[in-house]
Amino acid sequence: MTSNAVPRVSVIVVAAGSGTRLGAEVPKAFVALGGSTLLERSLHAVAGMRERAQLIVVAPEPLVSEATALASAAFGGGATVVPGGETRQQSVARGLAAVADSVEVVLVHDAARALTPSALFDAVVDEVDARGHGVIPGLAVSDTIKRVGAAGDIHETVDRSVLSAVQTPQGFPRTDLVAAYAAATSEETDDAGLVTALGLDVSVIPGHELAFKVTTPADLRRAELVLLDESGTNDAPLPRIGIGTDTHGFDPSTELWLAGLHWPEEVGLAGHSDGDAVAHAITDALLSACGLGDIGSVFGTSDPRFVGAHGEVFLTETRRRVEEAGFRIGNVSVQIVGNRPRFSPRRAEAEVLLTSILGAPVSLTATTTDGLGFTGRGEGIAAVATALVFHSPSY
Repeated sequence: MTSNAVPRVSVIVVAAGSGTRLGAEVPKAFVALGGSTLLERSLHAVAGMRERAQLIVVAPEPLVSEATALASAAFGGGATVVPGGETRQQSVARGLAAVADSVEVVLVHDAARALTPSALFDAVVDEVDARGHGVIPGLAVSDTIKRVGAAGDIHETVDRSVLSAVQTPQGFPRTDLVAAYAAATSEETDDAGLVTALGLDVSVIPGHELAFKVTTPADLRRAELVLLDESGTNDAPLPRIGIGTDTHGFDPSTELWLAGLHWPEEVGLAGHSDGDAVAHAITDALLSACGLGDIGSVFGTSDPRFVGAHGEVFLTETRRRVEEAGFRIGNVSVQIVGNRPRFSPRRAEAEVLLTSILGAPVSLTATTTDGLGFTGRGEGIAAVATALVFHSPSY
């Protein structure tokens, strides 16, 4: 990195988004990825540029102090941190107001594109210098694209040869970007949209596969897999294990549902849903293995949709979430603890049903506690599930 006392390039890193779709407890830029936050990884890329740039971080107002500390450690000091606005466009505008007088080229980068290499930042700066107008990185679109109506009816097939999936950092002559923001009358999804709306030129250059945006849990898993590949420790899919337990007391006013099956002659289990301890324990085991929370946080008892819901509902949705996060289920094993019902006559039936729902082998065993504890006294049923999952090789 070339050191310039007076910066000619400024990089605005936008880190003020809430990241609702990621489902994290903190704003997206502050989510951990391989021991560092997404924000820190983006700042490392800026620090690795050939030319020393002015760094401006736009962070959620409550986290400005934390962002300042992270930026100081990741960038080596000298970063400016400003509070963001209600929208991305407002946040960039606040960052733009902090650009130094000496700056000629401004890059805007989303912190959520945390694995973007420094070389792409350098390429954008080089092309802005060479062309004298805005430059954004993009990748060719490989999927067939359809334009559809509100009802899902297809209007036409779009020629993908003229499409580009754009990324960041997006770079512009400072005068172009300042003028575009000053003239903005609508919200655009990226900075190039504002610049082209003003009638100014913007070109697309080749982007980079690692500049993908972390938006969903599946994106975060993909990023984790990339880091594993880079470390040389991902020669084979990495297994992960989760354990889940569930306990329900008997309720004579309900019917018994257990392991996805209806037991018409047995006393039911108390619960917000159908009380299926086996299905609930499996759900917790799978969510735990994938780091996706637990049954309480995903299917909260305050949600009326799950009143009386059967185990299949929980298991089907859990499988969808597991696969969306980039995992596949290896197998599940469940131990049922209780005096009744007598489980062995229907073990095979239950295993077939649960295996078909999860798309992976499920094995079930049952035991008692020799009269000890609440299960031994016949007050209810407990279940302990162990789930094995693998990172999907599709990435």
